[in-house]
Amino acid sequence: MIAQLMALMPNSRLLNLLIFLATALIIGAALYMEHVMLLEPCGLCITQRVFVVAAGLVCLLAALHNPGATGRRNYGMLAAAMCVAGAYFAIRQIWLTYLPEDQVPACGPGFSYMLDNFPLMDTLSFLLVGDGNCAEVNWRFLGIFSIPELALMGFVALFSLCLFQAFRREG
Repeated sequence: MIAQLMALMPNSRLLNLLIFLATALIIGAALYMEHVMLLEPCGLCITQRVFVVAAGLVCLLAALHNPGATGRRNYGMLAAAMCVAGAYFAIRQIWLTYLPEDQVPACGPGFSYMLDNFPLMDTLSFLLVGDGNCAEVNWRFLGIFSIPELALMGFVALFSLCLFQAFRREG
């Protein structure tokens, strides 16, 4: 049964390209939400986007390079590490959304304002820790899943594919 499933999987080069395309779709959806639905991304949302892009670029590089087994493992593990980091920030944002209202951190200024008026280290801290804006849930998919919950599901799926790439046996 497993051998039959493995036979259906595309080769590693094509799967890396498909993972890259999936990350491009994820970023496209995030940009649609930002620019069409007018949902302003918080610091943690921006950080998660960075890790989606990083995982996608690693997989694109792997598809272009088409390495042997050792390179496939290295690319797969590096992309999986990007997914773990992104999942951490999604989990942090989910945690913030479920905090009681009196424990939510205060809201800070927007990201672009911070870039223009604050030292770089303060802006990076904002991206890595989040603030009260990150606790707001302005939209839910099907009325059930918030954006960080969807992001976490995406990171788990990407992580699984990247680990598969890292440890697959291909001739």
